[in-house]
Amino acid sequence: MTYTLLNVVFLGVVALVAIAAIVVRRAPRWRAAGLAAVLLLALTAIFDNVIIGTGLVAYDDALISGIRIGLAPIEDFAYTVAALVLLPAVWELLPRRSPRQDEHS
Repeated sequence: MTYTLLNVVFLGVVALVAIAAIVVRRAPRWRAAGLAAVLLLALTAIFDNVIIGTGLVAYDDALISGIRIGLAPIEDFAYTVAALVLLPAVWELLPRRSPRQDEHS
């Protein structure tokens, strides 16, 4: 199984959760999500290149698309994208506590 196919399956599940969050609650705050995306993708690019460059992680060239950002295959960024989508979606799906419940805690 290639990393791309694995990512498609994984990101498909993430997309279903995100759609459920949008339907049930609302879409995330896109400005905050965009800022988080820029920061986390930049950090992913830096640290993935470091761990690949130092030899801590290696990829089988037959299993990646060949598209790279520095040394890091593009497939490596799918996990960051998944976290950026999944975390706010799950947050929106969690039950809300009313202020009245907080007073009695």
